[in-house]
Amino acid sequence: MSNQQAAFSPPNRVVVVDVETTGLATRRGGRVIEVGAVALEGGVVVAEFDTLIDAGAPISHGAFRVHGISEAMLAGQPDPADVWRTFYEFIGHAPLVAHNAPFDSAFIRHEFGLLGVGLANPWHCTVRLARKKLPHLPNHRLDTVYCHLFGPIPTTVTRHRALDDARLTARVWERLSHS
Repeated sequence: MSNQQAAFSPPNRVVVVDVETTGLATRRGGRVIEVGAVALEGGVVVAEFDTLIDAGAPISHGAFRVHGISEAMLAGQPDPADVWRTFYEFIGHAPLVAHNAPFDSAFIRHEFGLLGVGLANPWHCTVRLARKKLPHLPNHRLDTVYCHLFGPIPTTVTRHRALDDARLTARVWERLSHS
C-alpha cells in the first residue's frame, strides 16, 4: 500500500470523509469503528464508501451516547486492516475533506500508521471554511452550518453516523468552496 500503488484520482476528485470512534483521542486508545466517505468529481457524487469496523477496542460511554454504535453492532464486521486497505484504494491521491478535519485526520492517520502506511493526501476543513465564510453563525457545528445553508436536515439522515455526516459535509463543502 505505498502511495505509488494507490488508485489514480482524477484531478477534480475530492473525497469527503467522516469517522465515528471509540473515544476522543488516539493517545488514549481511541480507534475508528465506522468510516464513511463521499467521492465528488466536479461537484457530483460518483461513489460512496461506508463500513463499520471491528477494531477490538471498547467504546467509551460518551462516544456511544454520540453515535449509538455498540460493541455488539461491530461483531462480525471487517477488521481494520481490510477496511483501511480498501479505503486507501477508494481515496487514491484525492484531497480529503472533513468537518473538523484535525479530528478525523488524526484518527485516520493513526489507523494507517498502525498498518505502517503513511497518508500524504492533503486535508481541507469545512469548520475552518465555515468560520471564514460564515463568521456570523453562533457556532460552526455541522448541524448549524448545514441548516444555515440548506434549511432543516432531512429526516432520513442519521446524525453522527459516518456516511450521513459525510454526505452533509459534502454539500457544505460544495457550497462554501464555490462561493
